[in-house]
Formats: sequence, C-alpha cells, structure tokens
Amino acid sequence: MILASFLKAIAQLPDPRFRSVLWRGIGLTIALLIGIYAGLLWLIEWLTEAPITLPGVGEVTWIGDLLSWGSLGLVIVMSIFLMVPVASAITSLFLDEVAQAVEDKHFPTLPDVPHVTFWDGLRDSVNFMGVLIVANLFAFFLYVLFPFAALFIFYALNGFLLGREYFTLAAMRRVGRARAIDLRKKHQAKIWLAGCLMAVPLSFPLINLVIPILGAATFTHLYHAVSRD
Repeated sequence: MILASFLKAIAQLPDPRFRSVLWRGIGLTIALLIGIYAGLLWLIEWLTEAPITLPGVGEVTWIGDLLSWGSLGLVIVMSIFLMVPVASAITSLFLDEVAQAVEDKHFPTLPDVPHVTFWDGLRDSVNFMGVLIVANLFAFFLYVLFPFAALFIFYALNGFLLGREYFTLAAMRRVGRARAIDLRKKHQAKIWLAGCLMAVPLSFPLINLVIPILGAATFTHLYHAVSRD
C-alpha cells in the first residue's frame, strides 16, 4: 500500500500543477531572500549615512561599502542553509492543489471539497515548520548522546512529523480535522513508515525541494487506501 502510493506520486511528478507549485515555492523563496538583502542594504545605508570618525584615524568612508559586501556574503550563507526549509514551508501553502491534482487524476468521481484559504494554509504551514524546527533542535541532544544512531533518529523523527502532517492534510480535506486525527491514530504505524520513506530524500540536496509535493501526493493516495479498508 505504501509503496504503491509512493510510486503513483512519483509517476505524477511531471503534472503541470505539481511543477507550478514547485516553481512558486522556489520563486517566492528567492524573492524573500532578495527582500532580506534589500532590507539589510537599506539598514546599512541608514546607519552609515552620517560620517563615521575613528580615534586616531579620522573620518572613515569605506565602512558602508564593507558592510554592504559583508551583508551579501551573509545572505549567500543564509540561502545555503535556509533555501530548503523556507522553500518547503512556502511550498506547503499550495499543497491543497497537489492533493486536488491527485484526486482529479486517480479519483475523478469524488465530490468537490471546500477550497483551503491562503490564511488557513499559512497557519498550518507555520505551525508545522515550528514543530519541525523545535523537534530537530531537541534531536541534536540525542545525536550527541547516541552518535551511532543519529541517522536512524533523524529518519524516525522526521518520518513521524512528515507522516503526521501530510496524512492530516490529505484526510482533513475530505473528513475534517477531528476525523483525520482519528484515522491517523488508527493507522499510525503505516503513516510513520510512509513518513520515513519521505524523510530519506531529505538528505539529498535539491531533491529535498520536491519532498512537500511528493509527500502530499503520496499521503493523498494513502488516505484513500486506508479509507477503502
């Protein structure tokens, strides 16, 4: 059941709606990083607008240029570490479209569901990213205590979190949040295992950008499979 859901999700990756969600997530992330850089430049310009005088040196005019180039380096470093989590968070805003694309192709006779508003999607994405960040920060202590098991801890923890989030997202579109949570608890082992399957590609650069889309598609299939059972 899990492998079949995963393979169906992979087969649909060329879907134009999947690609649209992916490029929007990456594009908005780049725009956000550019906005951060522009804000830093404005702050530097404001702070260095008045001449700076150093004791024994006199008036210094190159500090603003130095800070500007330093801020560029800072943004580049930030983009290396933040690109994937930020892009994943932004992409999560549009995952309802991924689930709908899966149902349109594989379950075309289903009735329509209410559209998830931008603010509802934003709230769920922020909540999920907060839990993900806090849980992984806590996991660093476990990595230090059990370094030989760090990889397994990473996959188990993120598999649990990804499975919990994406199954709930897929199920609540059809049966509401309360029923989705009941189903998740009933099929916790399957959902955790499927989440671990999603967590493995997180270790690979660029591929991990596709995980939110692949996860939403896989768990949409999984939700319908367990519902039939």
